[in-house]
Amino acid sequence: MTIDPAESPSGSNNVRSLHGDRANPESPQKAFRQPPFNAEVEQALLGAILRNNRAYEPAADLLRAVHFYVPEHQRLYEHIKKLIDRGQVASPATLSHIADTDEILREAGGTEYLYELATNVVTVLNAAEYARTIHDLHLKRELIGLGEDVVNDAYDNSDIDFTANKQIEKAEQRLYDLASTGEVDRSVVSMDVAAKRALEMAEQAFKRDSHIVGITTGLRDVDERLGGLHKSDLLILAGRPAMGKTALATNIAYNAASAYKKIVTEDGREIEEGGVVLFFSLEMSAEQLAGRLISTCAGVPSDKIRRGDIQQEEFERVVVASQELGRIPLFIDDTPALSITGLRQRARRVKRQHGLHLVVVDYLQLLQGPPDKRMDNRVQEVSEITRGLKTLAKDLEVPVLALSQLSRQVENREDKRPQLADLRESGSIEQDADVVSFVYRPEYYLEKEHPEQRPNEAPEKFEERRLRHEQMLVEKRNIAELVIAKQRHGPVGIVELFFNGELTLFDDLDRAHEGGY
Repeated sequence: MTIDPAESPSGSNNVRSLHGDRANPESPQKAFRQPPFNAEVEQALLGAILRNNRAYEPAADLLRAVHFYVPEHQRLYEHIKKLIDRGQVASPATLSHIADTDEILREAGGTEYLYELATNVVTVLNAAEYARTIHDLHLKRELIGLGEDVVNDAYDNSDIDFTANKQIEKAEQRLYDLASTGEVDRSVVSMDVAAKRALEMAEQAFKRDSHIVGITTGLRDVDERLGGLHKSDLLILAGRPAMGKTALATNIAYNAASAYKKIVTEDGREIEEGGVVLFFSLEMSAEQLAGRLISTCAGVPSDKIRRGDIQQEEFERVVVASQELGRIPLFIDDTPALSITGLRQRARRVKRQHGLHLVVVDYLQLLQGPPDKRMDNRVQEVSEITRGLKTLAKDLEVPVLALSQLSRQVENREDKRPQLADLRESGSIEQDADVVSFVYRPEYYLEKEHPEQRPNEAPEKFEERRLRHEQMLVEKRNIAELVIAKQRHGPVGIVELFFNGELTLFDDLDRAHEGGY
């Protein structure tokens, strides 16, 4: 008998095993549907590998033993994998002693079955196609099982805490895990391909108005230090309360979205500047976040807008600002208590419907872990969340900017400038992040300090210290620091920015001064 899977439609159950009908349990008397599988394709792949072990290479990245449907094929692939991974040859001869002692393989025909597989295969050239077919049919069987579990969970009302939304998130997580299995490793590329990609990135940066590779933050000095926000990067922006984390993240999201445009090169290629932004606001409502942006764009303090304490001319500026905001590609999701699974599903939907270039999460500690995983403590849950955010950045090929709280130990130090060790639940935040930065405003702490005369301190010394404090307060007025403590792609350091608390506005320091802020 010759095996030609091309003549047998993918997923067909009407196939005949080399040793009879054992691999095809379906019969006309069976009233129920059999799960999708193709025994002949499984035989063809195993026979191709037994004839030439090089046929294992395209299957190795994609297939595991569980992906095969026929039990003897699962067991045989396990033994083949062990031998080849150890650097040995997998052939009917080297596997004969195993085939005759393994109960499942012995029932299938033992050594005779192995020689029959290797002898009757037509070609080894289609091994990659065989592997993809086997994997696809495995996914279909898993989808059938997942669907049955979803139905059973929906019927089960014994756990009142297992709400419909949690069931949906669990199903989404399983679907995502299923979609992620068996992906071929794409990290191995030739230097020629890698060099061409690097050249394309350099060309894009050269032809962009901003002359940066990544998504612009709208802040010149930050862009120069980071080179923009790069695809697949996880960027952590941390700080103590009242430092302006949300304000800075909101400014960056607005700047990136308002800069979005497409540039057509001379050879007809499109280069995108800025990007479509998705902002997950777990702490503030969409209306509050939009109110901040309107305040910033209109130049009218947000508290005055909330109270309605504005003049006609200011109200007109607010109207114009709201209309301008409506034209930029910035989307806000203010779902509270969102899980990392739900966040990932929403981000994938926005990318599919509108395109996506930047994801902002405010803030990391308000996210919940996957609904189907039990965590022993909060550190483990945050570790799972940061890994999920990094995976999201790589899967969608967009930068993910996640805000994070800092521990209270900052307040106990004389120098209040944050450090990496100050990250709350920092088990994997520092490890998973490509960039870790902190927002620090010296003015905030200087305003809280009130120099008092120390015991036995001379009056002139106290006056000198008080004047020095007042001078520092003047020098640091409206100045914020972005402390870049970790960066995989470049140097660390401090970038000084202008900050206007009334307008929740961050800007370049020299440009702000020139503009008279």
